[in-house]
Amino acid sequence: MNFGLYLLQRLALIVPVLFGLTLLTFTLSHIVPGDPALLAAGPAATPQMVEQIRQEFGLDDPLPIQYANYLKGLVTGDWGRSILSRRPVTADLKVFWPATLELVLAAMAIAVAIGIPLGVISAVAHDRWPDHASRVFALMGVSVPAFWLALLLQWFIALRIDFMPIGGRIDTQIGPPDHFTGLYVIDSILARDFTALKSALIHLALPAFTLSMAPLATVTRMTRSSMLDILGQDYMRTARAKGLAERTVLLRHGLRNAFIPTLTMIGLSLGWLMGGSVLVETIFDWPGIGLYAVKSALTLDFMPIMGITFVYGVVFSLINLLVDVLYAFVDPRIRYT
Repeated sequence: MNFGLYLLQRLALIVPVLFGLTLLTFTLSHIVPGDPALLAAGPAATPQMVEQIRQEFGLDDPLPIQYANYLKGLVTGDWGRSILSRRPVTADLKVFWPATLELVLAAMAIAVAIGIPLGVISAVAHDRWPDHASRVFALMGVSVPAFWLALLLQWFIALRIDFMPIGGRIDTQIGPPDHFTGLYVIDSILARDFTALKSALIHLALPAFTLSMAPLATVTRMTRSSMLDILGQDYMRTARAKGLAERTVLLRHGLRNAFIPTLTMIGLSLGWLMGGSVLVETIFDWPGIGLYAVKSALTLDFMPIMGITFVYGVVFSLINLLVDVLYAFVDPRIRYT
């Protein structure tokens, strides 16, 4: 199959997936008990004020009409307005999305930078102490709840030894760097504002490390398992018999062939981190989509919840597509011809 045709087919398959996601999200949001107009109006509001809010946000229309209007808005770029902030959902997402993206990318970078070497070392030292140590570490990574680890790091590192800030994204006395991408670390580098860069990295460290623990453990275990299967293959023994350096044998012949399952897990973990950042952002007061989602859910603010879910659906679908495309570059035997 031609690569361009394959790519178009995969992109076309995303459409029904997103349609089903919007239908499911809309249905679940509107069957939840409670009246968002009443919550937005406040306890002292009169029935007339509540009805005015319903009319303003279209909550008095029948559900099929509300859903049709929502789909029309998705296509035209009008994702509705938040009852809480009274701002367009797209405007709020533009503010909160870069913070979540920066946190997720930093967590995934930590997971890959530590998990892959740890998995290779564990496989090479099979059934010896480095292997046992890495397996215990991986087991702890998938077992320890993120919220408990976040609170523990806040108590010990931020409060007891006062080494890092307890929350936030950057020091309020420094302020954010000049806006280029919305990612403070990258913007600080582009603006050559190294004071802001230092503050952004310090604030990013604890939440990124907390969020990285689960994917780090998963990447370590997947890399170890794949490498153990590869190390016993005939071509590995042939490569050693040719006199190649052990590092070359492990990295070029071993890890490259073992990397496809790990690459799949990295892609899935990156999508899961988007949704899993909610607790971490809430605990560290990180101003991202996760914190925005929590506030919207507590006030039954439907439009932001549906907008956030739609964004996550698009990102997860595109990540899966990107992983499939990268297969051909990691393993030359996979071609879209």
